[in-house]
Amino acid sequence: MELQVYQFDLALRQPFSISRHTYNSIQSLIVELIYDHVSGFGEATTNPYYGKTIEKLLESITLASDLLADYRFQSPGDLWDYLNPHLKTNYFALSAIDCAAHDLYGKLRGQSFGYQYGIDYSKYPFTSYTLGIGTPEEIRHKINQFPWPVYKIKLGSDNDQEIIQKIRKYTKSILRIDANGAWTLEKALGLIEKLSDIQVEFLEQPLHSDHWEEMKELQKVSSIPLIADESCVWESDVGQCHQYFDGINIKLSKCGGLTPALRMIQQAKNLGMKVMIGCMTESTVGISAAAQLLPLVDYADLDGPLLLRENVATGIKYKNGCLKLKRRNGLGFNFKYEKFETDPNEI
Repeated sequence: MELQVYQFDLALRQPFSISRHTYNSIQSLIVELIYDHVSGFGEATTNPYYGKTIEKLLESITLASDLLADYRFQSPGDLWDYLNPHLKTNYFALSAIDCAAHDLYGKLRGQSFGYQYGIDYSKYPFTSYTLGIGTPEEIRHKINQFPWPVYKIKLGSDNDQEIIQKIRKYTKSILRIDANGAWTLEKALGLIEKLSDIQVEFLEQPLHSDHWEEMKELQKVSSIPLIADESCVWESDVGQCHQYFDGINIKLSKCGGLTPALRMIQQAKNLGMKVMIGCMTESTVGISAAAQLLPLVDYADLDGPLLLRENVATGIKYKNGCLKLKRRNGLGFNFKYEKFETDPNEI
């Protein structure tokens, strides 16, 4: 097998803020996995919270390239098992390769991902549109600028209470709140009923990822579902999160790709937990992979391309909260080679 990588910056339409930082663009990689003259593609973005830089991504992908030089491709699952011992410290890179493997596998077999896994796409949840941290007026402006049936509001600043008090004046859409672990237990306890009063659908990661006992105290009194994000990274986290949260947010980059994500969904369902499929700030390449799982989950937050000034792939469309997939072989998108004036970096 051969691996190639394309490096680029994803420029955002406007600055985006969460509790930890603000950014205007994000560095990303597209991995091309080539076997028998057929290519599959996957994406890995950088992420400061998880310590994933371009340098670390390239280091892991270079290692994978060496390991795959004489590899005979059979299935994405076999490939994931083969690479996991070597890339278990960088699941962002493993996710990109795993998604590329699923894209490649479908193209080699002339089948879509959904067909291979027997997924019915006749019904699946709307995806939310994320509004970064801002003043109440900034949030009102963004809502007026981009009407959408489901919003995810990022909180974690000094004006959280004011935003909660005013947000229902701005929209009747479904609201979800994400604090990215920025709240203390005291703050969460003081706001939880207010969130219930404005009919927030769920609260995502209110406390720091390892504040387990405080999460248990919050769960005891919470009148709305609590969803784990930073607390649920790998497959092994699902069982522990079951004791403290009502659901989990699965992101392919965190867990290592589609292969483990499918197992996490089943594990969470067996435990009676809600499941959301989420994303980093990704192009249509990464979002197309996650979108394959939409009919299997309860909630979706796959708005990455909506936040971008320019994309590097085509294949999905958004309309009134619905993400529409094209039923093509593999993961269903087309990568835009023409976006790159030079040859891809060969590794």
